[in-house]
Amino acid sequence: MSQDVTNRIAISGPGLKKQGVVVLQTLFIALCTLLEIWIRSGVGIVTGLVLCISVFAGIRFGRPGTRYVSVVTPPLAFAATLLINALISHGISISRVGIDFVAGLASVAPYLIISALYGWFMYFNEKAKTRPSRKSAA
Repeated sequence: MSQDVTNRIAISGPGLKKQGVVVLQTLFIALCTLLEIWIRSGVGIVTGLVLCISVFAGIRFGRPGTRYVSVVTPPLAFAATLLINALISHGISISRVGIDFVAGLASVAPYLIISALYGWFMYFNEKAKTRPSRKSAA
C-alpha cells in the first residue's frame, strides 16, 4: 500500500485572475473587519488572522502571475476599510479619524508584517524561478 496521496484541493480551471483575487480578498477582509469592529469595537486577532489567510488564499488560488496582486491587496483593502469606517463613525473630525485609523493599523501590525514577508518571499521566489539560469548562459 504505497500510494502517494496528497491533501491538496483540486481546483478546476486555471485559477482566479487578478481582478478575482482583488475582489475576493477585499470583500473577505472588509466583511471580517467590519464584523469584528461591530462585535468588539475594534480590530484584533481575528482580523489579523483573516489578513494572513487572505494572502495565503490569494497565492494558492490565483493563476500564475497573480502573486503581486495577492500580496499588495490585503493591506490596502484593510486600510481602506478602516478609513471608511472611521469616517462614517466619527465624521470629518481629523484628530479622531487619525487616532482611530492609526490604532487600527497598529493593532494588526504583526499580522500585516508576517503576511507581507510571506507574500513577498513567494513573489520573489516565483520571479527567480522564471528567470533563466546563469549557468546555462555560460
